[in-house]
Amino acid sequence: MTQVKSLVSMRSALKWAGGKKKVINDIASMLPTKGKSRLVEPFVGGGSVFLNFEFKEYLLVDMNHDLISLFNLIKNQPDRFIADSVKLFNGVNNQSEKYYEFRNQFNQSTDPYERSLLFLYLNRHGYNGLCRYNKSGGYNVPFGRYKHPYFPQKELEFFSEKAQKATFIQGDFETAFSQLRADDVVYCDPPYSPINRTSNFTAYAGNSFTDEDQLRLVNCAEKARSKKIPTLISNHYVDFTRELYKDANKKKLFQVQRSISQKGKGRIKVKEILALYK
Repeated sequence: MTQVKSLVSMRSALKWAGGKKKVINDIASMLPTKGKSRLVEPFVGGGSVFLNFEFKEYLLVDMNHDLISLFNLIKNQPDRFIADSVKLFNGVNNQSEKYYEFRNQFNQSTDPYERSLLFLYLNRHGYNGLCRYNKSGGYNVPFGRYKHPYFPQKELEFFSEKAQKATFIQGDFETAFSQLRADDVVYCDPPYSPINRTSNFTAYAGNSFTDEDQLRLVNCAEKARSKKIPTLISNHYVDFTRELYKDANKKKLFQVQRSISQKGKGRIKVKEILALYK
């Protein structure tokens, strides 16, 4: 079994569709860490992998401006941010009218601090951990109707402490690959290839992640492999990805629960793949 850095057990401060907290052990069993001191994530998302692996350094990239702005604020101004954001978590604000009022305020705001406060509020009060924008860049996730939305103070404090070892950058995933060092290991959690090609949901930070992007990611992994820098990629296991990852050195298949659907019968197990290039 691959040697792994020590694992901790901490949830992200964000609800995040497709978050990796429940499959950390599967990732750990495949992630080569021997002789590696920095974890690079070109799609950091909610940050569960970053939070649950111990490395000396982290390079964390994502296309989502709001996400990276939030993470940098939690890193640099945790006390102020926690004190201000907790004020939004109360019974008065846990109503659909207030939610849509705050969502509209978020979409009109150009102030990074205000947007970060509202982003956390919208994330914890919106539907099922979705982060979705329309073609105009407007956040459009509906109200979640939770009885008591959780304020993640413990998670924010833990994130801030750990983030002192991290660099957060907004950009395309190639931004991360362009900065690789010999002591890096890369974990990629891209927007997944659709199970049903006719109902493709790959909206990610207002952009679509295409088959060409999936291929571009594999090309980056293969270039990193040529420099002896390992890359592990997560995805759905479908016909497209079976072919896409045919040249990976090692693969692991497993099943995960998907719960985006409002209807219980939509919460089915789907097959995923971990493809390692090393």
